[in-house]
Amino acid sequence: MPLSPIDIHNKEFTKSFRGYAEDEVNEFLDQIIKDYEILLREKKDVDKQLEMALEQTKYFSSLEETLQKSIVVAQEAADEVRRNSQKEAKLIVKEAEKNADRIVNEALTKARKVTIEIDELKKQSKVFRNRFKMLVEAQLDLLNTDDWEHLLQYDIGLTEIQSTVEDTREQDDA
Repeated sequence: MPLSPIDIHNKEFTKSFRGYAEDEVNEFLDQIIKDYEILLREKKDVDKQLEMALEQTKYFSSLEETLQKSIVVAQEAADEVRRNSQKEAKLIVKEAEKNADRIVNEALTKARKVTIEIDELKKQSKVFRNRFKMLVEAQLDLLNTDDWEHLLQYDIGLTEIQSTVEDTREQDDA
């Protein structure tokens, strides 16, 4: 066990003939006691500083560990967000492709229907044109017949028509 300043102070030496001068030894011991007390105080201060430094080291070590864990967690979260974003982007692209395909198919279907309708209208217009042409030709044929000339040759007066109508009435009454 190390000596304490009290141990040094209480130390008694045996006296001998022609020994050391007692006052000098006592002064020297007093000086040793003072220096030893100073050293002990400094040691206590150094021990406290060391203890504080160790506590700070522990604190910073735990802080470093926490930060490292936080970095790992943040990195994992960022990776997860990136993966989710990529999945979502792929889903959006697939959905857009489906919609584009659907729109193209609908447009093609409508184009086919319009083409069919156009063909049908063309057929109907040909039929109408042919019928109308036949009607016009028939009317022209009627105009070109000799019947019109024959009608113009009749010369009948108003009095003859009235007498014919009256004769017809008399016959109907009888």
